[in-house]
Amino acid sequence: MKLSIGEKAPLFSLPDQNGAAHNLADMAGKRVLLYFYPKDDTGGCTAQACSIEAALPDFTKLGITVFGISVDPVKSHAKFAAKYGLSFTLLSDENKEVVEKYGVWSKKKFMGREYMGTMRTSFLIGRDGIIEKIYENVKPEAHAADVLADLT
Repeated sequence: MKLSIGEKAPLFSLPDQNGAAHNLADMAGKRVLLYFYPKDDTGGCTAQACSIEAALPDFTKLGITVFGISVDPVKSHAKFAAKYGLSFTLLSDENKEVVEKYGVWSKKKFMGREYMGTMRTSFLIGRDGIIEKIYENVKPEAHAADVLADLT
């Protein structure tokens, strides 16, 4: 299932890197950047997370809450966040329910091998819960700057 701009963002509840549950429904009235990434502590994912962390004050000024989501377990998120000083919330989707709802769990290819994995995709969700923008094939280092450029 592929989501589109103008659609209601699918609701979910997931644990963060500390095991606390976060519900998208609780974010009503706030803008959210939901970014899906393949794997904790890998080159591209680390570059993306660190660039988002560096831009976090700008996102905060604009009233945007950032959530990173991968299928890695809570423990992995905790280590990743601690290692790189990430202060935003990382959500664990081990059951792959949310990556499937958002249409980012897909067939990927690497070195001739096909496998299922998370596509590097982000969703900007408005105060009304409607998807405002979808970022596909995200460039990890430039992603935060690209989103901020669209918002300012």
